[in-house]
Amino acid sequence: MEALKTMGAWFSDHEAVAWWLGSASVVTLLAVMILLPVVVTRIPADYFVDRSRHPVPWSRQHPVVRWILLTAKTTVGAIFVVAGLGLLFLPGQGVLTILMGLTLMSFPGKFAVERRMIRLRPVAQSINWMRKRAGKRVLVIPETPGR
Repeated sequence: MEALKTMGAWFSDHEAVAWWLGSASVVTLLAVMILLPVVVTRIPADYFVDRSRHPVPWSRQHPVVRWILLTAKTTVGAIFVVAGLGLLFLPGQGVLTILMGLTLMSFPGKFAVERRMIRLRPVAQSINWMRKRAGKRVLVIPETPGR
């Protein structure tokens, strides 16, 4: 009970910070709700079948353009991850925001992490539900890591 009083006192002492945190929570929730279906429906149905990643759409662009796009995408992903970490303690979709950020980011071993995540039944069901609603084929998900 004492912890609630202390927390309430902190929020009343830092009202502006509380409003900013609440606003960030709402903005990231809306961004994830809008961007997640877009990203999920753009994944090719056979994306997870191959052992290596499919080439990105802009891979044939000039190296400077490719670097700018990759940097921008990774930066947006990092912002989502940081926001998601904050949303773990605030009202909002923390885990979903973190997953969205990781999907946007580029880092070594990312494809292996994505393949492990998609094998989780709740993740695959949610993604395929969104894809069906958008009129897209469901993802082909390999059964074992060796495939």
